[in-house]
Amino acid sequence: MIVADTNLIAYFSIYTEHSTLAEAVCAVDPTWTAPLLWRSEYLATLMKYVKHAGMNFETAVSSLRVAEDAIAGREYAVDARKVLELAIKSKCSAYDCEYVALAQDLGVPLVTADKQVLRAFPKIAISLEKFARKKK
Repeated sequence: MIVADTNLIAYFSIYTEHSTLAEAVCAVDPTWTAPLLWRSEYLATLMKYVKHAGMNFETAVSSLRVAEDAIAGREYAVDARKVLELAIKSKCSAYDCEYVALAQDLGVPLVTADKQVLRAFPKIAISLEKFARKKK
C-alpha cells in the first residue's frame, strides 16, 4: 500500500505526459490510499483541465471514476494537530502534510512528484520515478 498524492492520482486518471510513469507506480503497488481531502484537490485539478485545456464534462467524469477506483474507499481522516506540526516544521503546505501524516500513520511510503515534500520528508516520501523502479 502507498499514499498517493493528488498529482499521482491525476497523472493516473487524466492522460498526460506523466501517465506512463503513474501506471508504472500502479504496477509496483496498486493499493493506493489518500487523506479525505484528496477528492477536493482532485476536483480542483479537473476544473483546471476543463477551463484551460478544453476537457469536456464527460471526460472529466470518466477521469473522476478512474481516480475514485484507484483509491477505492481507502480514504482516511488525519490528525489535524499532527498536520499542523508537520507543516510548521517543514514549511510545506498543510494540504501536503495531510498526505505525509497519513503515510506516517500507516507506515507506508508517500509517492509524490512534489519536490518540496520530497526534500522535507526523505524518509517517508519517494518520487514516482524511484518508486516505479522498485520490483514487485
